[in-house]
Formats: sequence, structure tokens, C-alpha cells
Amino acid sequence: MRTTSIEHRRTAHYRTPELQTGTFANGMSYGAWGAGPKNLLWMPGGPGGSVPTGSMYRAMTRLFRPLTDDGYRIWWVLRRTDIPEGHTVADMADDYAAVIREEFGGRVDIAAGVSYGGMIGQYLAARHPETFGTVALVAAAWRASAWAVEVDRRLAEATARGEAAGVAEAMASYVLPDERLTRPRRLLAPALARMVGRDLQADDAALVEWRAEAAFDARPVLGEITVPVLLLAGDRDRCFERETVVETAALIPHCTLVWYRGRGHMRTAMDARVGRDILQFARANERARAARSA
Repeated sequence: MRTTSIEHRRTAHYRTPELQTGTFANGMSYGAWGAGPKNLLWMPGGPGGSVPTGSMYRAMTRLFRPLTDDGYRIWWVLRRTDIPEGHTVADMADDYAAVIREEFGGRVDIAAGVSYGGMIGQYLAARHPETFGTVALVAAAWRASAWAVEVDRRLAEATARGEAAGVAEAMASYVLPDERLTRPRRLLAPALARMVGRDLQADDAALVEWRAEAAFDARPVLGEITVPVLLLAGDRDRCFERETVVETAALIPHCTLVWYRGRGHMRTAMDARVGRDILQFARANERARAARSA
């Protein structure tokens, strides 16, 4: 793998860690930070996506700070940009498993995904349980709602065109999903466009990802998951609705479901408790494995 240092900043109360970026041999790009001996592989949302920079990067380092303080290195790994037409969410899980085998010696300590990445995480848990010690899913379920699929269609089309304004309009729908908030969404969109504009590149792979999302249904494989799963969910998430989340947890044999009350999709994904809850679940798994070995 190749790495390039691109970010090293200070704030009054928190020193932002250095961000390194690179590309694995199979073409999946990544950003990494933290100097510990343990590895957390993070599968971000989509369709499309990029390694966070600037204010978004600083926000993510705070989200994961409980883990980096505990000795984890965070690997923000993007999906392939050369995915062929018809590539499914299950195929994307295979891509991540291949990276873990080829670049991490066959296993990471934690595999975690948010939203689209959480959809992929369900197949990773079912088909490749040997590639991680702990798995966590954030703001995800066995299917996305019809509302989310429609918003993501607009997001994918704008991403394919490299159109920051269109991406921002879709993102604003996630931040303010209430249909009565049309005017606040319009006011928010320009700020979001400035945030994503400097990193946005035209990416046809986003359309392939969207079609995979529209066809996604993980129910047939959830019962095959043999490892404990942490599922963090917002009870006001329009993308993965409450009844779908409950059904997902019921279909996974060993699932710990944690509700973030009053949280929608974006607020769940960015909730300050995410890093802490993943760390506590990983520690509990380690204790359970040690007890079984003893």
C-alpha cells in the first residue's frame, strides 16, 4: 500500500491526528489515522463516497476518539471505483474480505459500517466471520426504505455528474428529512455544497452502488450469522425504519440492539456515543472469548 500525509492540525483542546491516504492493491482507497496496534476497518455510507478531509475529518476523529485512545488505528476504506455493472452488496462484502486477507493478514480487530457500509457489513458477517474479531452496524438494517432509495438515486446521479449542488441537496434531505422543512433544506444546501465540492469527483460507480442498494435484501443471510453483532439505530431514522431494524435484530441469532432515542439517520451516524459503544462491545466480546478459552 502507499500512503501520503495530508492532514495534521491542532485545536484548543484536541490535537487532530495525522491522516494518511492511499490505495490498496485491489484499487480500494483508504484514509487512516491512529497509531495503536489494533485495527478497525470502517465501511462508510454511500452511494459514492470519499475519504473525509477538513472539518469532516476532524469530526470523525472525535467520533472515533474512544477507540484511538484505546490503541486502535482507524481505516476508512472506500469501495472499489471500478465495480462492474451488476456488482451486488454481497460482492462488495467479498471485496472488503479480500482487502482484510491481503492487507491485514486475514483479520482486523473490528469491522464496522454505517448506513450503506452497514448493509455491506451484514454480508461480511454472514460470509466472512473469520476476517474480524467484532462487527458493528450503525444506522442500517436488512433493507433501505423507499424514501432512502429515492434520495440516494438523486445522490448517485449527482455524484456520477460530479455535481456538488445535487449531492448537497440530497444530503440536506438526510439532515432535515421532514417534508415541511423545504425552506431550511434550501438554506442548508449551499453550505453542504461547499463542504463536499472540493473533494467531489464524477463517479459512475455511484450508480452501480445505487442499483445494488435498490435490490438489497439481507434477510436470507441474516440467520447464517454466527458471531455477535452490535446494531446501533435511531428510532426516527427514515432510511432504516424502526420496524425494519427490529426485524433485522430478530433475524440475527446473537444481536445486541442499542436505540438512540430521538435520533434520525444523520444524527445516529454522527452520535458521540458511536465510538464508545463500539469499544465497549468489542471489550465485552474479548472478555467472552477469553472466558471460553479458559
